[in-house]
Amino acid sequence: MTIDTSLDAVDLRAYNQSVHSDVAQLVLQLRDMLGARLVAYLGSVGETRAVRQWAEGGRVPSADVVGRLRLAYRLAALIAEREGSPIAATWFQGMNPQLSDKSPARLIRDGDLEEVGPQVIAAARTFVGA
Repeated sequence: MTIDTSLDAVDLRAYNQSVHSDVAQLVLQLRDMLGARLVAYLGSVGETRAVRQWAEGGRVPSADVVGRLRLAYRLAALIAEREGSPIAATWFQGMNPQLSDKSPARLIRDGDLEEVGPQVIAAARTFVGA
């Protein structure tokens, strides 16, 4: 069986995984791709202990944070499949010219997901499609 590696297929797989994963699994995979410090930042917590607790299922983030983490997972999985996890982590933290020189992590953490979600998705798709 051949796995479709077209951008649309990779993005759809990443989206489906983000939706179907329970919170603990989502956080565990996101932590593996981006590191605990970046996941803590995305989740608006000041310590990586909270990320560990989320990954172990001993603590559950708010619904708002879960939505932000699901979006971050989708983007991280999309970029990591094409470029590798270290590049994905760097992409999240860098000032992105497509996002008015703001970092995707900051927009995901602080922005209204209805507004910034499509922007960061488009920026990630452009990045891996370039």
